[in-house]
Amino acid sequence: MRVGTFVLAAQFPGQGQGEALHRAVRSAEVAEESGLDSVWLAEHHFVPYGVCPSAVTLAALLLGRTRRIRVGTAVSVLPTQHPVALGEQAALLHLTSGGRFSLGVGRGGPWVDLEVFGGGLAAYENSFPESLGLLLDWLGKPRVTGRGERYGFREVAVVPRADELLGDGPPGPEVIVACTSPKSVKLAAEKGLPMLLGMHCGDEEKADMVALWRTAAREAGRPADVVERNEHVSAGVAQISDRPADAVETLVKAMPGWLRQGLGAHVTVDGRHRVMRDPVAYTEFLCGLHPVGPPHLAADRLAATAERTGITRFALLVEGSGDLAATEENVQRLGTDVLPLLK
Repeated sequence: MRVGTFVLAAQFPGQGQGEALHRAVRSAEVAEESGLDSVWLAEHHFVPYGVCPSAVTLAALLLGRTRRIRVGTAVSVLPTQHPVALGEQAALLHLTSGGRFSLGVGRGGPWVDLEVFGGGLAAYENSFPESLGLLLDWLGKPRVTGRGERYGFREVAVVPRADELLGDGPPGPEVIVACTSPKSVKLAAEKGLPMLLGMHCGDEEKADMVALWRTAAREAGRPADVVERNEHVSAGVAQISDRPADAVETLVKAMPGWLRQGLGAHVTVDGRHRVMRDPVAYTEFLCGLHPVGPPHLAADRLAATAERTGITRFALLVEGSGDLAATEENVQRLGTDVLPLLK
């Protein structure tokens, strides 16, 4: 079982953006010091829900500051950027980090980002399969041509090639797909790519998505070993405290204000109506679903999720307190108090 952190660079009420980014960087550094497996970085635009606008840029910084831990994006949003540009950056990070970079990609949401970056609603609704295919071509071939509806260009050389890693290591960065619907699950399965499943999903829903992925992968002709050993990632929330009530209280005091401010700032590109979850009820829901409480409870919940879903990789939101010192302690306790119970 591999446990990592999920970093949003969340801006809590009353905090500055620099403060949120500093906490994000420190949580990643402490994750490596504490023996955790990975750090997964989110990206958002124009909202305090998360103030990192480029997960690959922050990943580059963290790969330079660490030596062992895996750093991934969770996720880089394909409809708002060119897949070739993203592929070039992913290959660069893969080669210069010794193979420690994972590229998570997703469709994102129908936000005003699509207007600002020029993709429009069509990029969100229709172009994700084309963008993903072009990205995978860039990471796996020596020369690439754009032949799709959105991207058309003459054949060009791939530089740098992702398969030019010195020494032992994979021929390219791991690519993982954020999945929130059967359509995205089937697309990931057809490509043989692992899924990132959201923290709003319970074990039963995640188990159903894994089962659907396996069925779709077999139907697409993926080899049996790829189907069985593919390593999906489960996102969640973690808050470690000696008393269950203290862990829950920490999150219920801090997270609703952040959720209300951050999610409420999203603006849709086409003016469609949005219904936001009740922030307090959602926080309480997450506390009951994920490793929030004493170390033994946290370990039991992670082990139970692994048993029910077959997922053995975790990306856990650790900054739910909104406080730098508390976040660092939370990460440390994940490594020193929870990990030993899972081995």
